[in-house]
Amino acid sequence: MNKRQKRFCDEYLADKNRSAKQAALNAGYSPKTAEYASRWINDGGLKKPNEKFNPEMRAYIDAQLERIHSEKTADAKEVMEYLTSVLRGESRAATVVVEGTGDGYSEARLINKPPDERERLKAAELIGKAYGAFNDSLNINAVIPVVLDGGDQLED
Repeated sequence: MNKRQKRFCDEYLADKNRSAKQAALNAGYSPKTAEYASRWINDGGLKKPNEKFNPEMRAYIDAQLERIHSEKTADAKEVMEYLTSVLRGESRAATVVVEGTGDGYSEARLINKPPDERERLKAAELIGKAYGAFNDSLNINAVIPVVLDGGDQLED
């Protein structure tokens, strides 16, 4: 992939709501060539050389999207660590507290408050569900013999 193709991919990734044509123009392609930009990254290329699908550009875009997704999305370990910090009262949340100062006046202050009992209980519940600690259904796997009476009267 050359520098201009990479720049096109980066422009396209910068604003997925923008068209591929606009990304191509921003990358330095001519307006005529930019008309075919969406076909470079969408499988099903056409016959003219500047209209062909470019698997290298598509792979680069997909890899960058996966990286962005991974950076912005919490994984299970991160969620469990956060819930554990709430459960243990280690996390802090900025909270506004209004205090009366007398003579009808009040003052607002910002404090870092630990989680209250309700928040800690909810964290415990979510952790318990994740580990399957609470199971309302009863699962019995057993072999139960069936005895038929009057076997001599049954037809084959």
